Amino acid sequence: MALHILTFTAAAVPFPSKIFNHSIQPKIPLQFHFSTRHALVSSTQPQKYVYPDPIPEFAVAETQKFKAELLKKLSKEKETFGDELDDVVSVCAEIFNEFLHKEYGGPGTLLVEPFTDMMVALKERKLPGAALAARASLLWAQNYVDQDWKTLELKTTKTMKTVIFPAYVGQ
Repeated sequence: MALHILTFTAAAVPFPSKIFNHSIQPKIPLQFHFSTRHALVSSTQPQKYVYPDPIPEFAVAETQKFKAELLKKLSKEKETFGDELDDVVSVCAEIFNEFLHKEYGGPGTLLVEPFTDMMVALKERKLPGAALAARASLLWAQNYVDQDWKTLELKTTKTMKTVIFPAYVGQ
């Protein structure tokens, strides 16, 4: 696509005054100069950041950690959950695991949707403490999932340096 740019400049050119010219101001003619330039404008789309695909090994390990921590957290609420604590934790862990396997691709991809799904699923199954369990799950995920992903990336990067460039490890 060509863009035509028109520039316009005006300059005052001194006009020699006549000696016998009375108090009349000297007239200054203006010179006009027109030029055109062609500028090429390309229409390119901005690049979009593509998040990495979910890592199954990370999903399995993180789900186990999530399940253990959620059980520990919710066991403090025995009066709310009673004998159904294990069922509540299992439902939450199942939904969280599915999310990690299918959608989570690293920091910036943690969504609220799986946690609302947890609350809905717990209510549909008539399990106690749906809101409490979903909130505890969300808070845990916000505090640990992205952090654990970054830790995994660092370990992976260090391992790759060891395998590919053993001399650079520790620098």
